[in-house]
Amino acid sequence: MEYHHRPHSPPPSDDDVVVIQMNAAAIAAVDERSSTNEVDDAAAGKGGGLSRRTFSQAYKMKHRTPLEFTWRQVALLSFQSLGVVYGDLGTSPLYVFSSISLDDPGEADFVGILSIILWTFTMICLVKYHVNFKGNMPVPVTHLASDINLKFHSKKRILTSKLLKFLEQSTKWQAVITYIVLAGTCMVLGDGALTPAISAVQGIQSRSSSITQAHVVLLSVIILFILFFFQKHGTSKVSFTFSPIMILWFTFVAFIGLYNIIKHYPPILKAVSPHYIIIYFIRNKRAAWETLGAIVLCITGAEAMFADLGHFNKSSIQMAFSVIVYPSMILAYAGQAAFLVKNPSKLSTTFYSSTPEPLFWPMFIIATLAAIVASQALISASFSIIRQSIALGCFPRVTMKHTSGKHEGQVYSPEINYFLMVACILITVGFKGGPEIGQAFGVAVIFVMLFTTNLMTVVMLIIWESNIALASLFFVFFFSIEGIYMTSLMNKILQGGWVPFAITAFFLIITLSWTYGRSKKGEYELANVMEREEFIKTVTTSSRVPGICIFCTDMMNGIPPIVRHYVQHVASLRELMVFVTIRVLPVRTVLPEERFIIDKLEPVGVYRCIVQYGYMDNHNMEGDDYVASVIASLKEIAENDDEILVLDSALINGSTFVLGRTIIKMGTRHNCLKRFFINNLYRFLQKNFRSNMSSLKINPGKTLQVGMLYEI
Repeated sequence: MEYHHRPHSPPPSDDDVVVIQMNAAAIAAVDERSSTNEVDDAAAGKGGGLSRRTFSQAYKMKHRTPLEFTWRQVALLSFQSLGVVYGDLGTSPLYVFSSISLDDPGEADFVGILSIILWTFTMICLVKYHVNFKGNMPVPVTHLASDINLKFHSKKRILTSKLLKFLEQSTKWQAVITYIVLAGTCMVLGDGALTPAISAVQGIQSRSSSITQAHVVLLSVIILFILFFFQKHGTSKVSFTFSPIMILWFTFVAFIGLYNIIKHYPPILKAVSPHYIIIYFIRNKRAAWETLGAIVLCITGAEAMFADLGHFNKSSIQMAFSVIVYPSMILAYAGQAAFLVKNPSKLSTTFYSSTPEPLFWPMFIIATLAAIVASQALISASFSIIRQSIALGCFPRVTMKHTSGKHEGQVYSPEINYFLMVACILITVGFKGGPEIGQAFGVAVIFVMLFTTNLMTVVMLIIWESNIALASLFFVFFFSIEGIYMTSLMNKILQGGWVPFAITAFFLIITLSWTYGRSKKGEYELANVMEREEFIKTVTTSSRVPGICIFCTDMMNGIPPIVRHYVQHVASLRELMVFVTIRVLPVRTVLPEERFIIDKLEPVGVYRCIVQYGYMDNHNMEGDDYVASVIASLKEIAENDDEILVLDSALINGSTFVLGRTIIKMGTRHNCLKRFFINNLYRFLQKNFRSNMSSLKINPGKTLQVGMLYEI
């Protein structure tokens, strides 16, 4: 199959024809010759006597130049990231030490605990999430050969990893990695439901005995409601509101920490030596191991640095962490430890007890606001991962609103937002703001860390093609650290740790049902696609009526079986048939002259059109202008005047959009579990979530929906 990409006007010459042969040899040939802008007949295909050009020539547009941020722009994004990415990680000093339970702790214990915190925070947050382990970044997998020259959409290096080839041939290992990815994704969503619950409660406690726990829970619910209601305004507005709060927070905790170090115990900085960790474990044995479940809270929110990357960029997140977050947190934890060395009885109220008396109420206000902001990191992360899951076909389609014209990753989903709000409120009310939320929070965090370690190792080996020794060292080192924390937290399963598993199971059922149903639907359509001879016979033997019939389909190749079903019941076809597939590219907008990639099929009057949109483009197909623009593109590959007359005639006689609505039914030859997933869960998701065509604006009076039962 050949796709033609042509501008609308003026009428092109033969030299303007762009053809890409859809096979690997052509892609390689195009890539090798892109520097000379020449593609011979062997790469482009023979016939027609036309001078072929590569997509790299047609796509040399100014808006395709990769974005390069100035240091001022990076600094601005860094400032914004403080209110979105680092709220959760930055407010951990509120509850880490106060969550630790230890009998008669002394100086050696606090130095040892601080040493564990410092090294955990450094190795996980700084090394794992910020150090560059990769080599050369290769091209991501693309669906069309023409994507190889979209500068915002691809690179030009082809993966040659032996491990990649092994995985491509092993369906079992593909399934294992897929399940790990889905489980990790669902666990992050569970983290997103727990983070606001614990963050809204922490820091709201008062010295007044008249404020009961019931009052705290009620206030937490009100704050959560306001927080989630505010999400619809978008990441940019949220960050500009929240970031000043976090600047104040980091400034206060850093200076208070420095004050406590100088006043109470300057030698506390000796905790940088890891041998104090060994002393701590020798001294406390099992009790030291049990405290790891509380100490792990110092890295809560670190996972948001990956998940929120699409909202900003890598440099801005690194700058914010290195310049502000990391030094502030080190000073804060060191200051609290120094205070506890002299005041061990204040362990359960470490944060406010270590705050100087004149600063108590200002710090109380800032801490309460910062605790609210802390929820933002995982809320934004939840929007991002749901969007990515939808793009990969692993999650049912929900409403995704892009809230920024500059940054493609800044999105908002009303459905996910309100689900998280309800989940957070139920958790807060159910546990009454008690310590169980912290236990559940720690379990969610460490399991997300374990998932990211496994998947990052795979990325290092396959995508980055790092040295296998380096990847193995990375895996063993970080999996060992996180595994030790995990063993400690498994004791907390019955004390609230079951909550993230319950939320994960809920989302995992949805993702597995949807992924399995989509795969079975794809298998059916591939097995029942109309063959070329059958399609030609169907078209030539059917009565043709004036006008245009636009079939909307997800398939970019082949004729979907829904066409066979349509013809059998309608018994006629329009004189012009166009199969339209919608693609959304990771660019802000696609220029009108780049909107369509077109192809002529057999017999006469049948075409395929891939319509490309940017993430901020309006998918409007309501007016006659849209159909006219499609016809204008088809005219540019017309071979003679008669074909142009047919196109003009069809445009005059009106258009109809045909949408397929498929129902999948699994037969009794499959086991009951598979039938339950397909016949109940997948069908329920199909009915109650948005369809793939739901984002399109099509005139209802020109739409015909055709239902078809897929028996598998």
